[in-house]
Amino acid sequence: MIRISLDLMGGDFGPEVVIPGAAKALERHPSVSFVMFGQQEKCAPILAQYPALREKSVFHHCEIAVGMDEKPSQALRRGRYKSSMWKAIEAVKAKEADVAVSAGNTGALMAMSLFCLRTMANIERPALAGIWPTLKGESIVLDVGATIGADAQQLLDFAVMGGAMARALFEIERPMVGLLNVGVEEVKGQEEVKEAGRLIREAGLDTINYYGFVEGDDLGRGTVDVVVTEGFTGNVALKTAEGTARQIAEYLRAAMSRTLLARLGYLLAKEAFDRLREKMDPRKVNGAVFLGLNGIVIKSHGGTDAEGFAAAIDVGYDMARNGLTQKIENDLKEYHARHSSSAGPEAA
Repeated sequence: MIRISLDLMGGDFGPEVVIPGAAKALERHPSVSFVMFGQQEKCAPILAQYPALREKSVFHHCEIAVGMDEKPSQALRRGRYKSSMWKAIEAVKAKEADVAVSAGNTGALMAMSLFCLRTMANIERPALAGIWPTLKGESIVLDVGATIGADAQQLLDFAVMGGAMARALFEIERPMVGLLNVGVEEVKGQEEVKEAGRLIREAGLDTINYYGFVEGDDLGRGTVDVVVTEGFTGNVALKTAEGTARQIAEYLRAAMSRTLLARLGYLLAKEAFDRLREKMDPRKVNGAVFLGLNGIVIKSHGGTDAEGFAAAIDVGYDMARNGLTQKIENDLKEYHARHSSSAGPEAA
């Protein structure tokens, strides 16, 4: 049985989306149970509409809800130990839940997760890993905003953690990992990226298959299972992709309504256009994972709907069921054990 803690107050719509999303997730995973945190007066009437979900949930009242526009430092001061966001994360720390899911403020969620759960041994900075739709299916991109700037060792850590996530989510025995760069040639790019490539290649890890450098257009192609970059570049790439998807959707909408013949063509191809819209909507491919912490925390898109939030819960379920945290710990131990043994005689 997987236990999932939910911040009911997170996101643009709070319990109006989170609770129906949890109900949808329960239909897909009947063995799941929930620990819910939110404001009683806002959550209870909505939860009452879903008796099956209420039966599989424990609700805890929290007076404070973290605002979507709050600065991380402000959210920590105001909401530490008592907000619905903090309590959802704390449930993972206390082993009352296997994973926490929130659609709340990303910066606040990162700060609270880091403060409450702390990073794993040998991990200096955590990463936010997003699921990216590709021509071949889906891939993982990290970091998409948790750590701005990263040195070669941190990029290697991201590669190890991203590989572990791919094994847990996609059930790939040895996922293909690439480093995002301005070109595929070894001489191109920043020194940190080139050095990270050397470190990953020489690490010889059994858990990942290092592809080499990939470029921006490889993200959509699905050239590799895991794309590694630092948080500034990853976040820009993510927001650019989301904006481009909306732009194309607007172009299609305008083109399909321009003439009577175009509207008729749209009606005939509506099912295909609906599938395209679903594929391009960033709220549907939902559920980013904070990696490198002593526990699993899932960040849902703040503006998602119930189906999108259910998708974020699905990601959390898969991460917990397939032992993401243990996979990362084992992979990191393997790398550091090899590194220590190879460095030992040299140091001596």
